[in-house]
Amino acid sequence: MAKFVYTFGNGKADGDGTKKELLGGKGANLAEMTAIGLPVPPGFTLTTEVCKAFYDNEQAYPKGLTEEVDKALKKLEKQMDKGFGSSENPLLVSVRSGARASMPGMMDTVLNLGLNDETIKGVISQSNDARFAYDSYRRFIQMYANVVKGMDGEIFSEILAQKKDDRKVELDTDLSAIDLLQLVGEFKVCYQEHLGEAFPEDPMQQLWEAIGAVFGSWMTPRAVTYRKLHEIPADWGTAVNIQGMVFGNMGDDCATGVAFSRDPSTGENYFYGEYLVNAQGEDVVAGIRTPQPINRAKHKEGDLPAMEDVMPDSYAQLADIRTTLEKHYKDMQDIEFTIEKGRLYMLQTRTGKRTAQAAIRIAVDMVEEGLISEKEAVLRVDPDQLDQLLHPSLDPKAEKNVIAKGLPASPGAASGQVVFNADEAEEQTRLKKQVILVRIETSPEDIHGMNAAEGILTARGGMTSHAAVVARGMGKCCVSGCSAIKIDYEKQQFVTKSGQLVKRGDFITLDGSAGEVMIGIVPKVEPEVTGMFAHFMAWADKFRRLKVRTNADTPHDSKVARDFGAEGIGLCRTEHMFFEGDRIQAVREMILAENLEGRKQALAKILPMQKGDFLGLFREMKGLPVTIRLLDPPLHEFLPQTDDDVSELANAVGVRFSEVKSHVDSLHEFNPMLGHRGCRLGITYPEVYDMQVQAIMEAACELVKDEGFSIVPEIMIPLVSHVNELKILRANAIKIADEVCASYGVEVDYLIGTMIELPRAALTADAVAREAEFFSFGTNDLTQTTYGLSRDDAGHFLPDYIDNGVLKKDPFVALDRRGVGELVKIGFERGRSTRPELKVGICGEHGGEPSSVEFCHEIGLDYVSCSPYRVPIARLAAAHAAINEK
Repeated sequence: MAKFVYTFGNGKADGDGTKKELLGGKGANLAEMTAIGLPVPPGFTLTTEVCKAFYDNEQAYPKGLTEEVDKALKKLEKQMDKGFGSSENPLLVSVRSGARASMPGMMDTVLNLGLNDETIKGVISQSNDARFAYDSYRRFIQMYANVVKGMDGEIFSEILAQKKDDRKVELDTDLSAIDLLQLVGEFKVCYQEHLGEAFPEDPMQQLWEAIGAVFGSWMTPRAVTYRKLHEIPADWGTAVNIQGMVFGNMGDDCATGVAFSRDPSTGENYFYGEYLVNAQGEDVVAGIRTPQPINRAKHKEGDLPAMEDVMPDSYAQLADIRTTLEKHYKDMQDIEFTIEKGRLYMLQTRTGKRTAQAAIRIAVDMVEEGLISEKEAVLRVDPDQLDQLLHPSLDPKAEKNVIAKGLPASPGAASGQVVFNADEAEEQTRLKKQVILVRIETSPEDIHGMNAAEGILTARGGMTSHAAVVARGMGKCCVSGCSAIKIDYEKQQFVTKSGQLVKRGDFITLDGSAGEVMIGIVPKVEPEVTGMFAHFMAWADKFRRLKVRTNADTPHDSKVARDFGAEGIGLCRTEHMFFEGDRIQAVREMILAENLEGRKQALAKILPMQKGDFLGLFREMKGLPVTIRLLDPPLHEFLPQTDDDVSELANAVGVRFSEVKSHVDSLHEFNPMLGHRGCRLGITYPEVYDMQVQAIMEAACELVKDEGFSIVPEIMIPLVSHVNELKILRANAIKIADEVCASYGVEVDYLIGTMIELPRAALTADAVAREAEFFSFGTNDLTQTTYGLSRDDAGHFLPDYIDNGVLKKDPFVALDRRGVGELVKIGFERGRSTRPELKVGICGEHGGEPSSVEFCHEIGLDYVSCSPYRVPIARLAAAHAAINEK
């Protein structure tokens, strides 16, 4: 018979840290901490299998669960020496979620469960503190109403705020026992008015309804959104942890806190965290009170007293536990603790969420400390996380008007228009606007807006608040606890202490590294890959086999990519060059020409421009391979579409408006993606490709002859579907290339290959390889033609496919291994069967997506090519693939 409940306490546990799939991350780590002798309040865990059964059986529990829970509860009563429901010495419990993957703030928690009008008497007599007892009771009612019954928690917060106003006090802790007793009564009345039922007095009813609510929270919109963002499967389910309560709100010798064994923003090796005296856990995370630092390492004048000074014995014990946990787990830990009457308890440990900057520093430091190997360090950093490091930061030379300062909760820089709710942040982002989400404090319901926004600004909350933790996990810039602003949701504005008014739609800039808020848009500077990042990436390069090139069309992009470690250009799109400056006019003259002679005259104007382009690319990529794709898009893309623009072109080329208009209309295609483009243009207008090949080879020959370069240009012919297309165009290219080499009196090796982006080309790759010296899989178009989807239009309905489980991922984001990937594999294998030395890579956007890079490694491709800013991501993903393969 399946075991659904695992107990832990007093140094013994049924489970351990290896059972995360069954016990969830929290349950497994509570068991592990118990087993290694740390002070953990006893309790028990309902497994993830219960959650699966709960959803598979219309929210009914599996047979035998009730008996297992009863047995575990009796064991817990014995361990705590208290009785659940006792009016003399009552046992109170917490009910918490715990999925196998950390989901900070997304799931539900209920504290102080077991309180009612009878057990409260026992709490008062045992604690000899009526104020503490009623404070716990009012918290329980509010949490139960919100989590279990779905009431808006703000309703109770407003009643609490009114009570503080009436008593003319600022903090919850300033309310008396009588005040809190009255609040309990007011909360119960509010509960009954809103729900039409009395607050439940039966502790067992409370327990089972809370368990159901925690399992139910697995499918709340915020949890579903978080899982999508972090690719956590829905069928994993969550565990539920029931644990004996320990209290941080029993007086001034009690406290609660959250800490990280290292700084989660920078990775610095110092004990980082916050705590509150006389409080419960949600007070720290929610930012209801301003938390205090746990140590004096970064203490500044004006800061509240550190735990190290206020509770030195507890702090020393906590610091020792920090060291124990890091040595045990060999990773940075995120811990929660409570101090009850001077006694420290550990409520949670988990691998801490961190920024990319912190991830790299922690990985490198832990290697130097002997905790982990270089290989383990490389695997510690998620390739996608590097994206945070590869974007601009504020220009230190730029003028900036700082209007407020808060806490530097998550590093980076962001500019955007102010919005005050998550839904609008998401909507404005859909409209291609950049926004900053401004909230008094964020809650799990804001997750979708936080993901959409460029950055997040909150008026309340500390460095371990919901906003800070979630933003760091997402790599979003965040300034939290900015008490210098007063937010008015109704008026859609905020005012700073200096009187600066900022309204919805105004632009502001955040510096998450400094905690600064600036009015307007502040210029940014490009990132640099130096220092510890370069050191870390050198380790990654040591383990990978797959080469990483870049998709670049300009010397600037080429330099950026080379600085990021690119090993050549895998795709230069020559059509991008055609749009620049005065050359678009020559391109249009070529298209409008009535005969071959007219086209050649126009192409003669373009030739020196193209040659200049290629000189710049070859110089920037000196010593590295450069693949240049010949013209790919249909000609109509280069022509004006509006009558005004057509008229302007007609005047410029000296042709009547009607003739130009007629020519533009004649080039219209119903499906241009499958129309007269790519090599089809080369067959119809060979002079276009001849000019491009001449420009490529002249640039190469000039550099070889005059500057001593060693260059092997790779000329790529696009959109081939039949080997005969390639045969004709290859012969033309060889003729031109050899003529250019002869005219310069130098020998330059060159390769002619093709882009495999049509299913037929992949299926007949053995024939195509007879005429190609390299293949580059254009997975963007190959995905379009395999699925029969337009990438430009599919964005409107592909989200529905993801939501309904038709597809797990957008196939334009992550390579579809089963379909498109199979064509890549077939094309690769058939091509190599004809030409064993065939060089093969991919150059679609998939070349910078980690799971797609892994696939390319697995099937044995030579390289991937991606946009410049994704080069480090591809390098690290290739290293992961190689390490995990072994």
